[in-house]
Amino acid sequence: MAASKPVEAAMAAAAAAPRSGNGVGGGGGGGTAGPGSGAGPLARWHVALAIGAPLLLGAGAMYLWSRRRRRRQAGGRGDAGGLKRNSERKTPEGRASPALGSGHPDGSGDSLEMNSLDRAQAAKNKGNKYFKAGKYEQAIQCYTEAISLCPTEKNVDLSTFYQNRAAAFEQLQKWKEVAQDCTKAVELNPKYVKALFRRAKAHEKLDNKKECLEDVTAVCILEGFQNEQSMLLADKVLKLLGKENAKEKYKNREPLMPSPQFIKSYFSSFTDDIISQPMLKGEKSDEDKDKEGEALEVKENSGYLKAKQYMEEENYDKIISECSKEIDAQGKYMAEALLLRATFYLLIGSANAAKPDLDKVISLKEANVKLRANALIKRGTMCMQQQQPMLSTQDFNMAAEIDPQNSDVYHHRGQLKILLDLVEEAVADFDACIKLRPKFALAQAQKCFALYRQAYTANNSSQVQAAMKGFEEVIKKFPRCAEGYALYAQALTDQQQFGKADEMYDKCIDLEPDNATTYVHKGLLQLQWKQDLDKGLELISKAIEIDNKCDFAYETMGTIEVQRGNMEKAIDMFNKAINLAKSEMEMAHLYSLCDAAHAQTEVAKKYGLKPPTL
Repeated sequence: MAASKPVEAAMAAAAAAPRSGNGVGGGGGGGTAGPGSGAGPLARWHVALAIGAPLLLGAGAMYLWSRRRRRRQAGGRGDAGGLKRNSERKTPEGRASPALGSGHPDGSGDSLEMNSLDRAQAAKNKGNKYFKAGKYEQAIQCYTEAISLCPTEKNVDLSTFYQNRAAAFEQLQKWKEVAQDCTKAVELNPKYVKALFRRAKAHEKLDNKKECLEDVTAVCILEGFQNEQSMLLADKVLKLLGKENAKEKYKNREPLMPSPQFIKSYFSSFTDDIISQPMLKGEKSDEDKDKEGEALEVKENSGYLKAKQYMEEENYDKIISECSKEIDAQGKYMAEALLLRATFYLLIGSANAAKPDLDKVISLKEANVKLRANALIKRGTMCMQQQQPMLSTQDFNMAAEIDPQNSDVYHHRGQLKILLDLVEEAVADFDACIKLRPKFALAQAQKCFALYRQAYTANNSSQVQAAMKGFEEVIKKFPRCAEGYALYAQALTDQQQFGKADEMYDKCIDLEPDNATTYVHKGLLQLQWKQDLDKGLELISKAIEIDNKCDFAYETMGTIEVQRGNMEKAIDMFNKAINLAKSEMEMAHLYSLCDAAHAQTEVAKKYGLKPPTL
């Protein structure tokens, strides 16, 4: 299959996705940003409208950086010239009909018709003069006269007169009249860009978001996605629609426990987390110590210890209820139970339920300082997902103050700094983490990523090569760290070293065969590298087979189906991802993709407009 812009768009779609990891109230082993980080500067709606340029395949924070970089480069269809910033579409249009006497090749024609059209043009021209002078009421009268004089079969001329009158109504902020006249213009001339865009703006003012989206989608397709003004309006209305839909959906959603692999990967990103450590010998009965391979019985009648036992058995659905028993009884492990329950609330996407528990742990001065620091890390990450970076920073700084020897504080704060574009500070935090935990491979790999990103942003080729060498050293030193191979693969893809990147993803799969996101990344690599759609879809389908709760896989599959023109299947995939979303923000950007696909479907029905497909 030959390379194509739609293929690049599909790659850009997935590269823009901020959701390869397990950042639920803390960074996960699979990436550096949580699922709530989908509100970065570059909108995601245009992915579903078949535009974009190839980007690096990134995980977590790397995704967000990619999206910001693309916005700075005025992303769009290719890099040559970027987006048009003009075309304000404020002025009325001049003569749109054939010149007088040009109705037939010999200059003849119905003189009465030509006189009527000529008089209509004269009225319109007079209206244009009033418009330019700011006399909009008089302009409206002239355009109304032009409409009444124009022969009904002169569709193009008549549509122009309606559109001009709509422009005058727009200046008077009479939005209902603007929409009505633009509708008349579009009925007469269905691909009339000015009328469609003006009606989109009127619908925005009238709070008709769905109708606004459909009109601006049609405009974007007709303009080849080259006018920034149109794209910014689409971005704006899709964000609003996404937030509205997500707010209602998230409020009524059923909590859903993620896959065991996701949960284990999440906890693996913490090294100083008491609640994720295996049960201590004193917590088990003597009989249980001799039962290797059998379920453990806890010595004390403790809900928290029972919950810990369920964690070891990967029986995660029972953990919240057992922690609640410990808390209700005000047992000796109440602080631990509060933190564990809060963590699982975060994992099932119930941030509102998690926050009171985290607040209580943080306020318990007599509690183990590592418990309080861990609660601050998780609350800080939750704040970041909710777009509250100042509160997030405060929590991380407080955690560092009360427990300066806690490596998790610096590891997770480093990820926060990456998202805030404070790369030097991120590197310093990773260094502090590594100093405390020299064998913590995940922090070593993420430090390499931060250095690579810094070099790439600065366009410093020597530093890029040094960072790539750093990746080699990390995977040599920590050959069992899947994250090291994954991040290295992303950098290699960015450098277009596709074959080696593919080898790194294979290493990841060898180490973590049940990590669905790796299959998604490898599938996307096949699209960018070989334009092998079948292989790419096969790998992403494999990801869903491994983990049917992998929202990243459903989202990516939906994006590719949009590019293939399979809107119905794309919408189904987006809806599955929405049902699995772990935060309201994540849900909002998924709704944006789904709404964009819906809008494209409606535009195809109404106007026969479709972007290129794979």
